[in-house]
Amino acid sequence: MFFPFVLGIFINPFYFSRKGLAKNLSMLAPKITGKVLDVGCGNKPYMSLYSAEEYVGLEVDTPENRAAKAADLYYDGEHFPFDPGSFDSVVSNQVFEHVRDPDQFLTEISRILRDDGLVLITAPFVWDEHEQPHDYTRYSSFGMTSILNRHGFEILELRKSVDDIRIVFQLLNAYIHKKTQTKSRAVNLLLTILMIAPVNIIGELVSWITPRNPDLYLDNIVLARKL
Repeated sequence: MFFPFVLGIFINPFYFSRKGLAKNLSMLAPKITGKVLDVGCGNKPYMSLYSAEEYVGLEVDTPENRAAKAADLYYDGEHFPFDPGSFDSVVSNQVFEHVRDPDQFLTEISRILRDDGLVLITAPFVWDEHEQPHDYTRYSSFGMTSILNRHGFEILELRKSVDDIRIVFQLLNAYIHKKTQTKSRAVNLLLTILMIAPVNIIGELVSWITPRNPDLYLDNIVLARKL
């Protein structure tokens, strides 16, 4: 689901979003090396992209995250359990909008990064509320730049994922998906094929003949260096 290939257009309700993230992360991931910390790692969907000598997944200590058994370590949601300068790189994918105190979060990232260490963060700009009630913020490209600069990071590259007409089709599919979900996986798959796949296909075709719009996009993908 996180790397939607051709089949994804038929069965993935988040086809455009996931495709855009995977494409942009794949292009920036080679810069993430050495000892890598994945903050809010989930099930580590992008781990294979990074050339890490050591890869550590960190999650907030909750019963749900403990039950998932995907993270290597857990923390209290504020203080990372590592010494200063412990990591060469930090990644955090689609987590920043769920952080109640982003200043504390970036302070901790800066603390555990070595000098000149890199951070790769993705965060949505346009998306619905999700993982309620722990959904606090949306970031524009200027917002991402400002808060990272304020915490001593230099922006090396900022990409805007899905900055064309496909954003409209993705939001439509997100609406359809949320409003038609059942408890049956078979029914959900059938509904996706019948209702969501056509929107994906039309959106892909229309994007070929319409211009991009960098002012309206789904996700920020930011590579920054600790100064």
